[in-house]
Amino acid sequence: MKILIVEDESSLQELMQLYLADYGTCDTADNGAEALETVERAIAADQPYDLICMDIMMPEMDGMEALQKIRRMEFRNTEESLPSVKVIMITAKDMAKDMMSAYNAGCEAYITKPFSREKLLEQIRELGLFDAAQTNCQ
Repeated sequence: MKILIVEDESSLQELMQLYLADYGTCDTADNGAEALETVERAIAADQPYDLICMDIMMPEMDGMEALQKIRRMEFRNTEESLPSVKVIMITAKDMAKDMMSAYNAGCEAYITKPFSREKLLEQIRELGLFDAAQTNCQ
């Protein structure tokens, strides 16, 4: 699985890499603008990401704007015009309106900070990116 972690806090970025290292290749971006460039390069190389874990509140371009732009980019670059990457928004924003905005922008899951490794892996399993056996044997 190819994973992009978009988080401006380096300690959380490193923690998420540790959580997900056994499940695939993890790349990182420090903000939404960097994430957009990284996703664009991956699509152009015909090696798109399977999963993006993205914070909402970041400098330069926040996660909501980046998600909307990624979905538009996918729409332009796929024959079926369907988003392919699964996106989990991971944020300290725990208000229903923020969650609804994230889902409306095109995310598949929403996790609030702080979160456990188990919670993250359960969300990924629910998205169909790996089965329960994989999460239990790690």
